[in-house]
Amino acid sequence: MMALKKTSNGTTILSTRTAYENRWLKIREDILLYPNGKEGLYGIVERGEFAVIFPLGDGPEGKTVTLVNQYRYPVDKSLWELPMGMWELNPTAAPEDVARGELEEETGLRAQHIQNVGSFYQGAGYSNQKGHVFLATGLSQHATQRESTEIDMMTKTFPLSEMTNMIERGEIVCMVSIAAYGVLCAKKLI
Repeated sequence: MMALKKTSNGTTILSTRTAYENRWLKIREDILLYPNGKEGLYGIVERGEFAVIFPLGDGPEGKTVTLVNQYRYPVDKSLWELPMGMWELNPTAAPEDVARGELEEETGLRAQHIQNVGSFYQGAGYSNQKGHVFLATGLSQHATQRESTEIDMMTKTFPLSEMTNMIERGEIVCMVSIAAYGVLCAKKLI
């Protein structure tokens, strides 16, 4: 079998095929030859890039963060999360445009300032999806423009310290929201 390509660690991709595809994702199966001579099968979920937005506001008692609560079918639970999303119908959109659009769509907030503070892979062990973390400030309230699948979504603004408490109590379990919070804390932006 002819090799398709070699990876940076010396693994050879012997073959690849699309196992499933829709407009949101593609599942690919690769047959690999590892540097130790063993063959293996690897399933990869290919998804477009996404933006996660930390809406940092000013309240009467200090800094605030606006979260969304929505039902997540795969886990059959409603979760508190930071606003986030991807534009599967416009995969070449600039991450900042996606961030501004998702923020307004989900929360009705517009940001005077939006800063890209870092990126991460959501699940590098099974997916190539990359997320971009944005800090949104100078917020003004407008109408939401939610998609039909977000009809049950709620928005609530919390004191910034409450987000820490919600993570500690296990009330925020979305790994993307927790990772974005960690990036912002590590960079001392919140």
